[in-house]
Amino acid sequence: MQLEDMVAAIEASGQYRILRRLNTDCSQLRPRDLFIEPGLIGTKLGGLLDCETTGTDPRTSEIIELAIVPFSYDGDGNILAIHQPYHRLREPSHPIPEAITQLTGIDDAMVAGQVIDLDELEAFIRPIELCTAHKASFDRKFAEGLSPAFASIAWACSVTQVPWREEGFESRALGYLSLKSGFYFDGHRATDDGVATVEILGRRLPRSGRTALSFLLEAAAQVTARVRAPNTPYERKDLLKARGYRWSDGSDGSPKAWWIDVPENRLNEELAFLKAEIYHRECNIPIRMITARDRFSVRAD
Repeated sequence: MQLEDMVAAIEASGQYRILRRLNTDCSQLRPRDLFIEPGLIGTKLGGLLDCETTGTDPRTSEIIELAIVPFSYDGDGNILAIHQPYHRLREPSHPIPEAITQLTGIDDAMVAGQVIDLDELEAFIRPIELCTAHKASFDRKFAEGLSPAFASIAWACSVTQVPWREEGFESRALGYLSLKSGFYFDGHRATDDGVATVEILGRRLPRSGRTALSFLLEAAAQVTARVRAPNTPYERKDLLKARGYRWSDGSDGSPKAWWIDVPENRLNEELAFLKAEIYHRECNIPIRMITARDRFSVRAD
């Protein structure tokens, strides 16, 4: 009995679920590794970016590994093909912390003398129309710190802009999403994580039947308003929390205030809520309109 026949027989019993290993080896990826047959009309190029860094603060930490997995997609959110990834290591100005080495497997010896050629990188990303990341608020800030060319691309986030919970997923962690999607992979290296994320984005979700990428395209097309509520009465913080506001303590350089992002068509409703329920008066409320060109960057903070 062939291996796939054995797998089919085990799955048909209803007593087991099989996890298949996802091949994330760059050298073995081909443009013909297709989800569906590609069409020539309306095809666009996206890029899944993932980076490993020396820490979490883009103001003080540095990229040590960068991968971009390019993929072709159509306007309905179908991924047509995964193409050969861009992958580079980079030596930081300070030694890599031991905790980072334990997490990623990247040590000082691996990155010694390694640099990222910015001309090469910028030529690679030039055709990309949508850059996605699994937590774009992290990756975009590091990417733009490396090259300003990333600021001219629209971005989307596969953590926050896909309704995972509504689709029956209990976590948004990449490892969990892959297991629920029926595969596993060697994680915590940039290319591996990138290929796995593209695989997930191209699969149809269990309840809506849509691809995860289709939700990202929809979100990227929206204009949102970032509404800030500074100097609010302390006793009304629970009202803000219940409505979905988050607190910024200013440590990341953003204003010290409660804030929320709302669709453009809900802006007037949100302003009315703040004036009636929080401030109890007419007041000027700071607003910033945000598109996918700025979303998840320091410009949106």
